[in-house]
Amino acid sequence: MANPKRRFSHSRTAHRKARWLSLNWGGISICPHCHALKQAHRVCPSCGYYKGNLVLEEVKEK
Repeated sequence: MANPKRRFSHSRTAHRKARWLSLNWGGISICPHCHALKQAHRVCPSCGYYKGNLVLEEVKEK
């Protein structure tokens, strides 16, 4: 199995992680029915509503 030629410094790893964490993860919106965070253009997993209509009858409760 191939080995990396040299190790990554803690600074380089921290810079990469900081850049990845600072990305704006779009596509998350607030459900108008239950005000929970949900993916945009998707059925709300907490209440089962999409565009004001009940789509999923059974919703798993955590």
